[in-house]
Amino acid sequence: MTAAMIHGLPDPDYDRAFYDGVPAKRLFAWLVDVVITVVITFLLGLFTLSLLWWVWPVTFVVASFLYRAGTIAAGSATLGMRLMNLELRGPTGHRLTPGEAVLHTLGYMVATGFVIVQLVSIWMMAFGRRHQGLHDLVLGSVAINRPR
Repeated sequence: MTAAMIHGLPDPDYDRAFYDGVPAKRLFAWLVDVVITVVITFLLGLFTLSLLWWVWPVTFVVASFLYRAGTIAAGSATLGMRLMNLELRGPTGHRLTPGEAVLHTLGYMVATGFVIVQLVSIWMMAFGRRHQGLHDLVLGSVAINRPR
């Protein structure tokens, strides 16, 4: 049995194609997702006749959480990840379930709330074997290039 068979995830030493360019793609996917979340937050402010603009940070965090959890639960990737041809996989190699999507998003939101934790997570995504952030490592999830 190979390591890929035991863990269910592609092994970065034998299946490099799954991890090629993932850090840069995750960065661009994150930028796309932030723009989408800003647009959603702005539109929510318009629909409420600017009431939600008074609590912009809260509205942004809630919109971001719902957007990320919803899109990851629906297709194991946010719209930015789909654009960059990325997909999240669980510890056994399966797509994330709705519960795992919520936990993944919650871990991401906690990590972004603390500067040092976020910097460590970014460092791990850039230089780790599987390019996992802290929230990925805790859940056992990984972002890979979408299999064809």
